[in-house]
Amino acid sequence: MLDLLMIVLPVFGLIGIGYLARRTGFVSDRAGEGLSEFVFTLSVPCLIFKTLVRADIPAVQPWGYWISYFVGVAVVWALAMVVGQRAFGLKGISAVVAGFSAGQANTVFVGVPMILKAYGEAGAVPLFMLIAVHLPVTMTLATILAEGRQASPLRILGRLATHPIVVGIIAGSACRPLVAYVPGPFWQMVELLGGAAIPCALISMGIALHRYGLEAGWKLPTVISVLKLVLHPLIVLVLATQVFQVPPIWAGVAVLFASCPSGINAYLFAERYGEGVALASSAVTLSTMLALGTTLFWLYVLGLG
Repeated sequence: MLDLLMIVLPVFGLIGIGYLARRTGFVSDRAGEGLSEFVFTLSVPCLIFKTLVRADIPAVQPWGYWISYFVGVAVVWALAMVVGQRAFGLKGISAVVAGFSAGQANTVFVGVPMILKAYGEAGAVPLFMLIAVHLPVTMTLATILAEGRQASPLRILGRLATHPIVVGIIAGSACRPLVAYVPGPFWQMVELLGGAAIPCALISMGIALHRYGLEAGWKLPTVISVLKLVLHPLIVLVLATQVFQVPPIWAGVAVLFASCPSGINAYLFAERYGEGVALASSAVTLSTMLALGTTLFWLYVLGLG
């Protein structure tokens, strides 16, 4: 158990430091917003770029990896929407936000540091490949569900093409043939920017938790948290190990990816449409608080530590 704690405590410890720093007034929400913007627009894209441009990507894709993860997304997303509509009276975009909160993982602020801590460089390729597909799929699905037939494919593509994470993915993939010709100082800048991603992301996450709170109460956010932290990784684990026989490290990355708390993208999505903001923020807060315990459980199941 001590080995497992050594994996998660640095991650959640930095989140706790960020939360306490904001709660005691040492830093402001503005500091958290600045850190978050830096991580999202510069640091993590550089980390993704550095990984993909040098990565040994397999020639044959383990399709079971993709199927295992996204079947889990579909199941928890649908269940959250149904429960939200039938048990809590959610309608329209608010129901979509419930599903989005259950299906969208907090990959940038929790998933990247936790999975790299657990698996090291061996987990980087499956991690960032999943990030590359995860964001476009969930954002596109949420937009289509929210706007229906009025959803413009060009507008969706435009949003994705200018998204910093997607830019990092595209740049890293495009520059793979040129890696031998890139000068050393450029790599040093990329290394410095990418190296700042993990601590800055976790501190900003802690500051954000203080701001979000539990405005929507705890009942529906608890349901969403259970779907996100327990059912989603369970589905991925069963499919990846019992149905598709995914390589162990890839299967472990998929399970830990699924076990991440609700992502901030759900909150940003709710803000954009002006509905379900309190629900999304409460789901982010509660699932992140509970994730310390559930992450220890999944690390134990995966035999890490």
